[in-house]
Amino acid sequence: MADEVTRIIVIPLRDARLAPRSRRTERAVKEVRKAIMRHMKVDAEHVWIDKTVNEKVWENGIRNPPTKITVKAVKFDDGLVEVSLADKKE
Repeated sequence: MADEVTRIIVIPLRDARLAPRSRRTERAVKEVRKAIMRHMKVDAEHVWIDKTVNEKVWENGIRNPPTKITVKAVKFDDGLVEVSLADKKE
């Protein structure tokens, strides 16, 4: 627990608009994973995205993902990064 690193990250999802309409939200989820990998310096298999983040990205359907999302990333001792929605207060 001593080596936990917590960060609040605003992830831009505008690149998802470059994908075809029927794949935009799928691309947005990949963009979330890619941004977390870049900021927390881990591999793709060490990123765990919470169900709430997935539901937030998918709430407008497959064609209209949000343009940005604010998440909280916690990196544990074993290198696993857990991504969840950030609270409004933080």
